Amino acid sequence: MRILLADDHTILRKGLRLLLERERDFCIVGEASNGREALEIAEQTRPDIAIMDIGMPILNGIEATKRICTALPHTSVIILSVHSDEGYILRALKAGARGYLLKDSAETDLIQAVRAVGAGKAFFSPVVSKVLADDYLRQIRQQGVEDAYDLLTARERELLQLIVELKPTREIAELLGVSAHTVDKHRGNLMQKLNVHSIPELILYAVRRGVIS
Repeated sequence: MRILLADDHTILRKGLRLLLERERDFCIVGEASNGREALEIAEQTRPDIAIMDIGMPILNGIEATKRICTALPHTSVIILSVHSDEGYILRALKAGARGYLLKDSAETDLIQAVRAVGAGKAFFSPVVSKVLADDYLRQIRQQGVEDAYDLLTARERELLQLIVELKPTREIAELLGVSAHTVDKHRGNLMQKLNVHSIPELILYAVRRGVIS
């Protein structure tokens, strides 16, 4: 697995490199200290995974992620951040990131994150997942509203799981034994029930609800 590391803190970047290089099937193809440099190296090396600090100079990690995901759709991005609130996570997801990892848990979670994202799945630091899930449950109790998840049919819950695992429409259709058009229709109904308006919002909802971790 070919990996690009982008972080403006040299010591942290070197530490992450040492950690990743312990894995025999990981190869670091480049390092960057700012977002513009990360974009340039990504275009040159075309990595499988780009590990991106959210707050870098010249071009921040969110904007760099957006440009990398547009230019290199086969490169998956994992965001490194000190922020655990959902505003930052949603921005990262909307930019195209597949993973969101807190810096203080990178030592224990980074390998798992790279392998999950490399396998086409989403990954969030366990602390992030717990914070979002706890906040969601607290809002449900305080507002006394019905959990929208309970309104979903069994098929819609199955579809939700497949969507937030980032499986393509064609694969979902094959797994469910329906047409791609039917998948699109069910996806629209699902998002309407949950009052979300994009796939990143749907993924964030799934994390908050504990559908994925």
